[in-house]
Amino acid sequence: MTMIPYSTQCIEQEDIQAVSEALKKEYLTGGPAVNEFEEAAASYLGVKYAVAVSSGTAALHAACAVIGIHEGDEVITSPNTWVSSANAVLYCGGKPVFADIDTETYNINPDEIEKKITARTKAILPVHYAGEPCDMERIHKIAKANHLVVIEDAAHAIGAIYKGNKIGSLSDMTIFSFHPVKQMTTCEGGMVTTNNEELYEKLKLFRAYGMIKKAEKVIEEGPWFSEQISLGYNYRLSDVQCALGISQIKKIDKLLDRRREIAGVYDRELQGYGIVLPKRSLDSVSACHLYPIQVKADKRKELYMKFREAGIGVGVHYYPVYKNAYYKEIGYDSIYCKVSEDFYARELSLPIHYKITDNDLDYILEVSKGFLQQY
Repeated sequence: MTMIPYSTQCIEQEDIQAVSEALKKEYLTGGPAVNEFEEAAASYLGVKYAVAVSSGTAALHAACAVIGIHEGDEVITSPNTWVSSANAVLYCGGKPVFADIDTETYNINPDEIEKKITARTKAILPVHYAGEPCDMERIHKIAKANHLVVIEDAAHAIGAIYKGNKIGSLSDMTIFSFHPVKQMTTCEGGMVTTNNEELYEKLKLFRAYGMIKKAEKVIEEGPWFSEQISLGYNYRLSDVQCALGISQIKKIDKLLDRRREIAGVYDRELQGYGIVLPKRSLDSVSACHLYPIQVKADKRKELYMKFREAGIGVGVHYYPVYKNAYYKEIGYDSIYCKVSEDFYARELSLPIHYKITDNDLDYILEVSKGFLQQY
């Protein structure tokens, strides 16, 4: 039996053609496709600058690094996320501080953010879980009042809209992921967006070894000369991957529309089956990366296994970050975020992606209703 995954890439003939053409060109990396992809993304998101990098994790690391996170600095983030959101703070020597989530949106709760602010807090890193935008108006007010930087983790949220503006254009920086399970893909890849030119220049340095060509040094040494002026990494995205990204972003709205259509069907058809369905905000539009439902905690594992035995690749998102063994080893063993832990114990993610056919959707609903009626 073929498994219907909870999410997967959509690669079509035009994508294959774009990659094929890129492989025939002079530059496989470090060439013009990178700028073209960045310009296309910035235009789509309504932001001044975009910097393509090798992964969403690299994007998070870059964003934390260029604002100067270092030992002693605290960054408030959500425990309901993949580990990269917090790991990026650790990479810079800082300390992730976990604020519990809202019971309805599953996003970081602004009230909990306020409780966690100390003299050492330097930034807030909200995560748009499942593609549903966080309460950015509240978060920006908190940040402004406390002189904090805001880095949005929009790994789930390309194309999401908050109060009429696309996520990616609202804060000091926003990061995206283009992993194959996301709404669009570059195989692996990520991006940082910003309206701040100084941050933009720092991000470009950080992703490419901290190397730069200075005109006066080139005249002195020769046209080959470049010089490292800061500590950077090789976080570049290849031209081949950027060619795929350019092709994908041209059809991102089509890919998002299908996800939103499937979410709407689930919203209608799964009412009244004793589960908690996602809430929809009136002032935002979700990018529908995940479709999280909540079932009875003591039945979750059994339901997970039954769904997968039926060929429906449900997922579970997420084990609270601070509960991972590594985080316990470094001092997070006493952390407890009640809402996040309760949510994790009950959450199942139903399949939602462009390649789900109407027949697939009918089958998922039939199986879901049958299983849920038993519980």
